[in-house]
Amino acid sequence: MSTRFSCSIPLPASFRAGDILAFHRRDAQEIAERVTASSLQKGLFWAAAPACLSIHFAADMATAKLDIDDIDDSDDSDDSDGISSIAGNAATRSEAAFQAMLRRMLGLTQDIEQFASHYHQHPQLGPLIAGHPGLRVPLTATPFEALTWAITGQQISVRAAVSVRRKLIVATGRRHSSGLFCYPEARQIAALSEDDLRRAGFSMSKTRCLRSLAQGVLSGKLPLAAWLMTLPIDEIREQLLGVPGIGPWTVNYALLRGFGNLDGSLHGDVAVRRKLQALLASPEKISEAQARDWLAPFTPWRALVAAHLWAMPTRT
Repeated sequence: MSTRFSCSIPLPASFRAGDILAFHRRDAQEIAERVTASSLQKGLFWAAAPACLSIHFAADMATAKLDIDDIDDSDDSDDSDGISSIAGNAATRSEAAFQAMLRRMLGLTQDIEQFASHYHQHPQLGPLIAGHPGLRVPLTATPFEALTWAITGQQISVRAAVSVRRKLIVATGRRHSSGLFCYPEARQIAALSEDDLRRAGFSMSKTRCLRSLAQGVLSGKLPLAAWLMTLPIDEIREQLLGVPGIGPWTVNYALLRGFGNLDGSLHGDVAVRRKLQALLASPEKISEAQARDWLAPFTPWRALVAAHLWAMPTRT
């Protein structure tokens, strides 16, 4: 018998459901996420079992359910790569864990009100805050998903990264009974050969990075689930930087999208520097050092400032 969790979460008046839906609307082929004007379905793993997360947005409420397929008892896989390692199996994982994941994904753990109160009169940032009231950062379902997406997107366009991501999901080959593919966890990535990852479109350096990341998670060296509960930011940063192929931008992006840390400096992000150049009306491109120095005074909100820069309209 399959397992289902469900809940309804009240939303703030300023909640921007469109931002959440847009984040998951990256792939028009919708192999792992289906997005409508008011809903999201996402394939993922829950305690090693294929699952489908469904979220429907109304004016002041998010209604969600998690449908979890039965898992073959013969599957003795280690499931320590994401939040699903917190409990033993899909039947015993608590509804509280489901609700905690949902709140993180929707950005409801982010204290954006304090941020807006502190900076609403800032000469450059104030108008951005006024222009994007209620802006929150959508999170991935797990830190592992954020890390693998960041690695995938290193030094290539978003369009190319989406294509490679799709091939990676298909290569791991697990579907939920709804038909959606499930985004892979560390165990599925570790099971792929270098040739499998190369055929999916990863460079050799990214291939080795992904395999090292997956092996580190499975070995317990990179305890993503435990980190998600305690958020030891310095330890997370130090350990992730020890993975060949993971640099400061990847770490800061993953800290933001996977863990909900709002203070990573995204000065290495090309889009952040481009939008900052427009914000400052600078005739010259903004360097990484200049972006880092401009973001520095906004601690502990530097990544949220970057999100406001991302949200700036692109000038044509």
